[in-house]
Amino acid sequence: MRKAGPILVTGGAGFIGSHLVDGLLAKGYAVRVLDNLSTGKWSNLPAGRDRLELIEGDIADVDVVESSMQGCSAVAHLAAVASVQASVEDPVSTHRSNFIGTLNICEAMRRAGIKRVLYASSAAVYGPNGEGQAIDEDTPKAPMTPYAVDKLAGEQYLDFYRHQHDLEPAIFRFFNIFGPRQDPSSPYSGVISIFTTYARDAKPITLFGDGEQTRDFVYVGDLIDLLIQALEMPRVEAGAVNVGLSRSTSLNQLLETIGSLVGGLPPISNAAARAGDIRHSRANNSRLLARYRMAEPTSLRDGLARLLNG
Repeated sequence: MRKAGPILVTGGAGFIGSHLVDGLLAKGYAVRVLDNLSTGKWSNLPAGRDRLELIEGDIADVDVVESSMQGCSAVAHLAAVASVQASVEDPVSTHRSNFIGTLNICEAMRRAGIKRVLYASSAAVYGPNGEGQAIDEDTPKAPMTPYAVDKLAGEQYLDFYRHQHDLEPAIFRFFNIFGPRQDPSSPYSGVISIFTTYARDAKPITLFGDGEQTRDFVYVGDLIDLLIQALEMPRVEAGAVNVGLSRSTSLNQLLETIGSLVGGLPPISNAAARAGDIRHSRANNSRLLARYRMAEPTSLRDGLARLLNG
């Protein structure tokens, strides 16, 4: 991947996006960030850095996307309303960001002649299918929320643009990404962000269900390595790729590890499991390992320590 033009990172002031910006700058790339700051913060990004341009705007605005795209060499499309619950409560508004915004990106790339794009999809596209086993990319899709529907539709449109207009989409289905800068203020934020903040502040924790539900957690720094590889490789193969470690961690195990890092846990109460929550989610990551170089992943304990010290 040439470094002549900047990389456009949509949602670049957010949790994952800001870490990607850091990684790209460290490798010598120029970066242009487009973010509407609905959840992102400019404070997540380094101040006064050369090769970094910040644009406040919305990917649902065609003109903003068009102007932001000019002169770029590639796109990392991470912007989205990531709250599943928000998509259930207001599907029209979230559709504008999560689907129309993605279509705007595709069209602007076509007109600008830009080929390479990274797309942040989600394990939510599988719904309950494959629960209890390692989910591979061919598992039938069963999106159960507007968020998941839009993410899957975005994948399909990117595949259309690949066939019709020679776009080079690298589609990643994120499982549970965690690390510093994940905002714990929302009740729908990642469970690790909420648990670590409450434990550090000695605030009571509410655990929905019995705590034996499991997730496949990936440290954000390991994800960034994969995303930069996808920008730099000569070609990307068609087909989405799961981003997970194929490891199951229960919420009880998660809390135990957090407690060992902060010197004990605050009071924990159990509430009824939330309707629609998937009990077990674990990636089959054989396609990921076949296509990308993956160093020894950051352990859950080490990732949690970095988050708590971040």
